[in-house]
Amino acid sequence: MKHGYVNVEDKKLYVEQFTRYENRPTIVFLHDSLGAAQLWRDYPAKLGEAAQCNVLVYDRIGYGKSQPMATWERPVNYLEKEADVLSELLTTLNIRQAILFGHSDGGSIALIAASKYLDKIKAIICEAAHIFVEEVTLQGIYRAIEDYTTTNLAERLAKYHGDKVETLFKAWTDTWTRADYRNWNIEHLLPAITCPLLFIQGDADEYGTLAQVTKTIALVSGKAAPYIIPNVGHTPHREAAELTIQVASRFIFDALVG
Repeated sequence: MKHGYVNVEDKKLYVEQFTRYENRPTIVFLHDSLGAAQLWRDYPAKLGEAAQCNVLVYDRIGYGKSQPMATWERPVNYLEKEADVLSELLTTLNIRQAILFGHSDGGSIALIAASKYLDKIKAIICEAAHIFVEEVTLQGIYRAIEDYTTTNLAERLAKYHGDKVETLFKAWTDTWTRADYRNWNIEHLLPAITCPLLFIQGDADEYGTLAQVTKTIALVSGKAAPYIIPNVGHTPHREAAELTIQVASRFIFDALVG
């Protein structure tokens, strides 16, 4: 594994790369709203081995080991801006065949990137992604705010984010619960997606309903399939790790053949 820092748009991003396979795509892992490269643990390496693909994991700005956010305030289109950073990162690292594996916010970023940068994205695996704001999502965020003030959640997050925790937590919660964010929606971007798509969702997801899946599948232009896992919540790659590795690796092999 190689790890270190890459400058993208004058921003310092922490990256980890596993490069083992010649002439094979790179699976790029995009973490969630409180996530980090380290929080994927050994999942990327295991999926890379199962799919015989190279792997890239990175911390977005304000997360993990990347540089801090300048401010907790975010525009409504902050996920769209993250897709642009991702595109620049792929160019900087000379990754021409990317398979995006995005969880939650990362899944939304994957969808946006695939709609804008078709020549760079080979396939997408979305896990618990959002394409619009739901009441269940907001209720999940309000519970997280309660946990932040009444439990040791901040301390646990600090193990991965250091002194960035307060800013990144506020950036997530204040943005999503803001009045002007209720209308955030990326459905209009989805018809531009032509690459193969797998949407993994737990049917007990505490941050989103199956409407996120069905609408995404219906709107994209490429081949798309859902994979719904019973009795699993918002993090299938952790709650059903082996199953999701099997499903995702099979999808990758099929996508590359097709």
